[in-house]
Amino acid sequence: MLPTVADVLALDPVRRGAPRVITGADLLGTPVRWVHVIELAEAGHLLRGGELVLSTGIALPPDADGLARYVAGLATAGVSALAVELGARYVRELPRALVTAAVVHKLPLIVLERETQFIAITEAVHAQILDAQVAELRAAQRLHRVFTDLAVAGVDQDEIVSQASALAGTPVILADLAHRVLACAPAGQEVAALLAGFAGRSRAAVVAGRIGFDPASGWLVATVGGRGVDWGRLIFVLPGPPDAGTSVIAERAVTTLALARLVRSSQASASQASAGRFGGFSGGPWPESPERAAHRSLLASLARPGYADPDDLAARLTALGVPLAGRRLLPVVVWLPERDGPDRHSARMDAHPARPRAVTEALAAACADVGVPAICGTLDDHRSGALLALPAGAGEDDTLTRLAGRLRASAVGPAVVIGVGPAAVTVAQARHSIRDAVEAAGLAAANRSGRLYVRLDDLRLAGLLYQLRDDPRVLAFAERELGPLLAHDERAGTILVQVLASYLAAGGNKAEAASRAGLARPTIYERLRQIEELCQVSVDSAESRVALHAALIVLRERGDVAF
Repeated sequence: MLPTVADVLALDPVRRGAPRVITGADLLGTPVRWVHVIELAEAGHLLRGGELVLSTGIALPPDADGLARYVAGLATAGVSALAVELGARYVRELPRALVTAAVVHKLPLIVLERETQFIAITEAVHAQILDAQVAELRAAQRLHRVFTDLAVAGVDQDEIVSQASALAGTPVILADLAHRVLACAPAGQEVAALLAGFAGRSRAAVVAGRIGFDPASGWLVATVGGRGVDWGRLIFVLPGPPDAGTSVIAERAVTTLALARLVRSSQASASQASAGRFGGFSGGPWPESPERAAHRSLLASLARPGYADPDDLAARLTALGVPLAGRRLLPVVVWLPERDGPDRHSARMDAHPARPRAVTEALAAACADVGVPAICGTLDDHRSGALLALPAGAGEDDTLTRLAGRLRASAVGPAVVIGVGPAAVTVAQARHSIRDAVEAAGLAAANRSGRLYVRLDDLRLAGLLYQLRDDPRVLAFAERELGPLLAHDERAGTILVQVLASYLAAGGNKAEAASRAGLARPTIYERLRQIEELCQVSVDSAESRVALHAALIVLRERGDVAF
């Protein structure tokens, strides 16, 4: 950072001149960009701002008006301070008119009571300025190197946030558009206190532009996004307004977050191109058989994005003993139970060996039990899949019911959830169906509907919103619709969100909504009026009810509300 007027006054060459501050003692923190020795009656037009002006006063105007114009010119130019040496022009003190003008224009005025070498002052200050510039350059290079290395390495967001916090020396929080904390570097502060009531405080911290400071919260907030889609906010928790260095760190950090996400996406795409979207396995309890490896490889080829020759895939299916003529291809995806607890190899998992390969073998055995040819393979650490070749006349639901019953009765246990895609008549169609089955399995796991199997169509709008659950635009939509309501509930301790859910579940029937919510009719009317006022909508409008219900589903699927 540049030296200040106070820093300059502390230098030995200046101290030898016995400096005394006449005016502007509260402005000594002003940075000094340069030192300029100038002996002219009018000097302001020659300066650019930020200079410390040194003068013997020998050429200063003799009259009060001239001195006032001289000081006004310096102030207009934005000089940092004026230092006048006694002896050549003024022997004991500076003219009263000069002092008065400096007070009027809020210009620090310093008198040097002893003769000193101006060249020594200039050299000392310029050395400090050059050192500061070199330090700033080195800091900028360090920032560039650190954040460039992070971006190229494709590190996770936690590491980027941690580095930003270390460089800024302040807590840094990364949140998504739903105001949920994705990463936090507390910088020595207590995390519980730092994140207490975060969602409400984050909603209240609104800044103009992509980066800005919110004085009420003391937050420097920077928007994170890439390719035209914003997906988060990076927050620097500051004790006061940010300096230029912190703002630069924030700008580089959000850029790095966006670049790292793109790098990871590219790495994932490269991995998918070589191993398939769901390739690999998590190390099951026994070696994978060559047959199962072939099934897994083919499933990966079917599931991964990008072009694959349907004829080649059909030939591979046929070569694996799966008939295609007159058959409908039905994809099934099994989602494994979550491994919870501190010990991921606990007795619970031993009692229910729901490891990927174990589930795959159980799925293959169930397909064989119901008499349907299929390829079965591990998709990833949480999912196993199968592509069934249903014979003509075989009922889908009957086959699926029997398959689910066999699977739940196996060693895998009843905790697994099953997603099903639409039946396909060609291999090309089956590729899309497998992806639908993956989404359906995830939807079934999230909703815990209790059904034996789930299709995306089964939950209709909830199914669509589940597919879009991570889209920043959907999160932004839900926040626009219900953010004011959530903020009010958090601030006032009300339950307006639950009242709204009861009203929507009652199909807009206020009497039934009152019964569902356990409220009197006048109370439900007042609560609905509050909801309308906060959300700026009419709950009697069918369009508004659809939008509000969709927003509630988004927040429920994300776990932000329960109803």
